[in-house]
Amino acid sequence: MALSEITDANFQAEVTDSVEPVLVDFWAPWCGPCKMVGPVLEEIDAERSDLTVKKLNVDDNQQTAAQYGVMSIPTMILFKGGQPAAQIIGAQPKGKIEEQLDAALGA
Repeated sequence: MALSEITDANFQAEVTDSVEPVLVDFWAPWCGPCKMVGPVLEEIDAERSDLTVKKLNVDDNQQTAAQYGVMSIPTMILFKGGQPAAQIIGAQPKGKIEEQLDAALGA
């Protein structure tokens, strides 16, 4: 199942106002490592009920990427209570991503 796309315009409503934790994948269509990590994030989104995974295209939504200091992609930021709780930079194996999510969520 494809992850839902968010934009600068709906970022606050979809992420910072969300009551449940949201993992945002900052990516771009031309980014090879982003394409590698995409299916892993789709699996995590499908398997976990404790968070939602969303994608933000940094080419189309530069304001939000700049606001959170995203300098390289893929960068995944976990938002908990509307605030960044964890940041994962680069394409990581699923287990490594889940370890960091579990640590940030206190699982």
